[in-house]
Amino acid sequence: MNNHPMLEVKDIHVTFGALKAVNGVSFHIKKGEIAAIIGPNGAGKTTIINVISGVYHPKPGHIFFEGKERTAMRPHHIASLGIARTFQNVALFKGMTALANIMMGRHLHMRSNFLFQGIYWGLGQREEIRNREQVEWVIDWLEIEHIRKTPAGMLPYGLQKRVELGRALAAEPKLLLLDEPMAGMNLEEKEDIARFILDANEELGTTIALIEHDMGVVMDISDRVVVLEYGEKIAEGKPEEIRNDEKVIKAYLGTARR
Repeated sequence: MNNHPMLEVKDIHVTFGALKAVNGVSFHIKKGEIAAIIGPNGAGKTTIINVISGVYHPKPGHIFFEGKERTAMRPHHIASLGIARTFQNVALFKGMTALANIMMGRHLHMRSNFLFQGIYWGLGQREEIRNREQVEWVIDWLEIEHIRKTPAGMLPYGLQKRVELGRALAAEPKLLLLDEPMAGMNLEEKEDIARFILDANEELGTTIALIEHDMGVVMDISDRVVVLEYGEKIAEGKPEEIRNDEKVIKAYLGTARR
């Protein structure tokens, strides 16, 4: 029986010049969890996501995914393992439609190359149909049928964030990394995204790690919370434990709930 967590982050250190962005952080995420990574600005949250997704390589430190070390892998290799992400600042192709942007999330599933498709046209066509069906399913699931042919750059910010979520989900990830998925949204948009995150976890079985500043959302949807400050982990536990942790209150939340 495999008792490994889905993701293990062990003693991660990341330095930029004289700046110690992450200093000895360790935590794990179990299969099926929604884990939140929180902390003040500059705490090292996005750096951790970049380490997990292969953008940065820790020195020293180790990343294990499904029980195997993945520390030195590049982003495209990490993606091929079943790890997808969104970005703090929306990273869509603004001139392409919402449909085309979400279709980009399927590129790892397109196994036949262009030459092979040219020779065996039928195989390539079937693959295209299969991938297009998955993308259309994601569009319906996210309730964005009405903007499927709209260029991403013409969409309101909240819908751009939903399209970016769709592109990540189109990859059918085992682990989904969300970097501030609700930043810049109004209350209604936040409620929609929170619902989609919960549904992705419960209906699709996707394990999720998210960075989020909205503490109400974090406490409502997370199974476990990791708290960073100045690049170090200062707390980890269930939301109700974190809510009343004195170090967290001092560093981030401001006042204890009574």
